[in-house]
Amino acid sequence: MNFSASTTAEERLERINALISRVEKPTRYMGGELNMRVKQGEGLFRFALCFPDTYEIGMSHLGSRIIYNVLNNREDTYAERCYAPWVDMEALLRESGEKLFSLETKRPLDEFHVIAFSLLYEMCYTNILTMLELSGIPLRSCERGEDAPLIVAGGPCVCNSEPIAEIVDVFFFGDGEELVNEFMDAYAEGRRRGAKKRELLLDLCAIPGVYVPAFYRAEYENGQFARLIKTEEAAPDCIERRIVRDLDRAEFTGDLIVPYMSIVHDRIALELFRGCTRGCRFCQAGFIYRPIRERRMSTLIEYADEQLKRTGHDEVSLFSLSSGDYSEIHEMVPAVLDRYTKNRISVSFPSLRIDSFLKDDLEKMQGVRKTGLTFAPEAGTQRMRDIINKGVNEDDLLRTVKDAFEAGWQGVKLYFMIGLPGETDEDVLGIAELARKVSREFYSMPKDKRGKGLRCTVSASTFVPKPFTPFQWEPQIDVDEVLRRQALLRQALKGIRGVEFNCHFSETSRLEACFARGDRRLAEVMIGAYRRGARFDSWDEHFKKEAWDESFAERGLSVDMFANRRISTDEPLAWQHMDALVTLDYLKKEHERAFEGIVTPDCREKCNGCFGQKCATHCGMHSARAEGSL
Repeated sequence: MNFSASTTAEERLERINALISRVEKPTRYMGGELNMRVKQGEGLFRFALCFPDTYEIGMSHLGSRIIYNVLNNREDTYAERCYAPWVDMEALLRESGEKLFSLETKRPLDEFHVIAFSLLYEMCYTNILTMLELSGIPLRSCERGEDAPLIVAGGPCVCNSEPIAEIVDVFFFGDGEELVNEFMDAYAEGRRRGAKKRELLLDLCAIPGVYVPAFYRAEYENGQFARLIKTEEAAPDCIERRIVRDLDRAEFTGDLIVPYMSIVHDRIALELFRGCTRGCRFCQAGFIYRPIRERRMSTLIEYADEQLKRTGHDEVSLFSLSSGDYSEIHEMVPAVLDRYTKNRISVSFPSLRIDSFLKDDLEKMQGVRKTGLTFAPEAGTQRMRDIINKGVNEDDLLRTVKDAFEAGWQGVKLYFMIGLPGETDEDVLGIAELARKVSREFYSMPKDKRGKGLRCTVSASTFVPKPFTPFQWEPQIDVDEVLRRQALLRQALKGIRGVEFNCHFSETSRLEACFARGDRRLAEVMIGAYRRGARFDSWDEHFKKEAWDESFAERGLSVDMFANRRISTDEPLAWQHMDALVTLDYLKKEHERAFEGIVTPDCREKCNGCFGQKCATHCGMHSARAEGSL
């Protein structure tokens, strides 16, 4: 790989700084932030951590912060950051002929050894193409030569990586803290001995959790995915998801980089635990992050102390899929508040179940600053909540919001979904009725016991079927039906005091479902849409429906065949070679129980055998209960 340039580094930096000075938000590209890692020396393997969205979104991603720290703790590796350039910077890069660059050293991405993307959301895929093309790197893996950077990716979308399998060289499946070190060990050893790309990929695919799509071929019958065939004997038959077993001892974020501009989550994020035991049948994260693994409270307090001292943040976010389920939550909140109240440090819960008993904690939290409270009933009727295995009822919600109102809160957000399997108009209208009862709960309180006015935001996203959930076989409702149900709910919410309504744009949800359940044929569709101007597809003002419609038509495919079709539970799935540990039989059983309205108990109460024969090896719920930690 050639790191030489026809101009000096100083001249290149001068040109890049000139471009940065012309964009709307220069701090997205400047670098130089407090706690940014700077490494010197020859022989370093350069690893570009790329996030296919804007700086303010990518800088808020906890996983990227962890991997940045893990890699930079290695003596042989320098990890640098790069984010998707906004449309103004993209235009300037194209106009000037400059390549996309890292924040730390302003080095062009095509001069890195490894370029790694975080795949959090399917609607960011075209931004990957933008970042590759702006770096002078061919979009398809088969077009990249021996000297090209290795393109890797990790994150929840790797559950079904087939739609971008012809673009990415290597996928990381599961927790990355240990996996990325094993990857770099194998990569470094291969490069030092002069291994060619194919030989290097063979070494990498021997690492548990690593998927090299070039060693597999997809076959189709009657217009549908039929099977994936191994083309390399050494490649594994299935790729098992990696798990960091002892999260308490795993590497964390280290010294957080402090941005010069506001980012989406501008605070310290403490990951209390990973995984979830609830089993909501629509929730991919609840299945692919199992089993639950907690950090000790003492470890979390230590992290908070270090990060507050080194960043100047004034908010600590107790972050997990359902923070109220942390076994030491009632000790953790007062401990954090007692420790930091004098410095006006606040505590927030990004996600709370509506059955979390947190009244005393809420009263303590409001003494510092009332951060937002978010609850997710998900459905408006008990029938629907039983179908999705939410495991809560209306009384739970009303009791919890009453506790919040009595503790001084006057703003809450309620998250719901429309289009869930089995949903009727009565269920949609139930969302409005639940919001009405929340409003009554607030305004029935004496004026001297509540705030001036309720701010209740009702958000309704569209159900997206996701791999490795019991609803992976279910169709998404079509666009006209989405719009009809949104209108029905909007009308029903009108006039409810203190309540406002937000809903997600249906076209992007439709495309998300398509790529969530799609196969390798979608790579060319994506490239075609990109050539027609598609990027930042999750941003409504930039979504180009015509670009996607034309590209699907050009390939003889449609969104409907992936998003809106009910898949038989006997059909082959494009992601079936990925082993997320939760068994297919268990997902089928949960699918059946859903439509019988049967609720499956929390794993903390009863082991439901979701890992099958691997429960004893991977889950550990029985031993955790025996030790009294759960």
